[in-house]
Amino acid sequence: MVELYGKTLSRRQVSERSGMLSQFAGVRLMTLGDGVERGIRMLEFRTGSGLRFTALVDRALDIADCDFKGQAIGWHSPSGFRNPGLHEYEGEDGLAWARSFSGLLLTCGLDHILFMNEVPADTYNYPPKNTVRHSLHGRISTIPARLSGYGETWDGDRCVLWAEGIVQQSTVFGEDLHLLRRIEADVGGNEIRLSDRVVNHGFNRTPHMFFYHINVSHPVLDEGARYLAPIRDVVWAGHAGERYEAQKVGYRTVPAPQPRFSEQVWQHELGAGSTGEVPVAVVNDRLGLGFEVVTRKDQLPCTYQWQNFQAGQYALGIEPSTHHVLGNLAARERGEMIWLEHGESRSYDAVFRVLDGAGEIAAAESRIAAIARQPQQDYPQPSGRFPVLGGRS
Repeated sequence: MVELYGKTLSRRQVSERSGMLSQFAGVRLMTLGDGVERGIRMLEFRTGSGLRFTALVDRALDIADCDFKGQAIGWHSPSGFRNPGLHEYEGEDGLAWARSFSGLLLTCGLDHILFMNEVPADTYNYPPKNTVRHSLHGRISTIPARLSGYGETWDGDRCVLWAEGIVQQSTVFGEDLHLLRRIEADVGGNEIRLSDRVVNHGFNRTPHMFFYHINVSHPVLDEGARYLAPIRDVVWAGHAGERYEAQKVGYRTVPAPQPRFSEQVWQHELGAGSTGEVPVAVVNDRLGLGFEVVTRKDQLPCTYQWQNFQAGQYALGIEPSTHHVLGNLAARERGEMIWLEHGESRSYDAVFRVLDGAGEIAAAESRIAAIARQPQQDYPQPSGRFPVLGGRS
């Protein structure tokens, strides 16, 4: 059954109340037409509950806008949703990724994540290519998808909005990795479901790294908003040491925007529930609005927390990852790199859920605390204990 406007309706009853489902909900393909966004194909999802979000077909089917009942959830950075044809991957010594950094979700990978590295290219059997140079967070988020399909599908009295596409990160004498992405949302629902599979389409043994850069912003993010996670250990902080408390901003509570804020990043070791799921949320008690991200510990065992509270760039990132924040070279040295042979794949599942009202926020907080209670101090000292991951050497 479909929950719409305070009523539980069958498929027939929904049809009786409209000429087309698009009156209430649906998926619509459009093309952006101005500025740096010009030419980008975009799918707009509306569930009928007040949840609206967009998926950029020409930017890896990543999620750009996200709002609920007119209240923004996803981040819009100053860069805008830049057409990938304008992107310079090698620019600014590998930091040009920031010029295409905007939206609720940016996918990072597929053979590299985190900061710039130069790594061996010996698996590609091409003598002139001794190394591969990687820029920040890899290539995938600025590669257009081949759209396989989209629409609305009824299963009895349940209706699912969906889209599917394939994003190819491929080159001669290098990687040939394909991201197969499906996005779903129920009519009448408040959640987005993401199902990803990364496949080595090539015949060379290929490294694989992956994470979701999920960016929440105002008005969910505001002074007094809270970060909730089942933290068993605070492993690492990029600003640890004498700078750890210098900005008077810890990991638990969000401040107002600050003119000269310097980003803060943590890696937390998170617990999983009985089904293997890891929930993390950002909640605004004043508004009665929150946003929860649920991933699987066996797929994305590491989680980073990114805080960019700089005025004009105000965002908090929830970042579940395949690897530690130590990076590409460290993953190889520790024997934790994921290596994919021809036809091998890795799958990733995520749920993005709007928390509507104090009751849903309390329920999420209870779910999270039942797994592990996060540190109550704002500045827990990082342990430096990076658990061994199950990569294959």
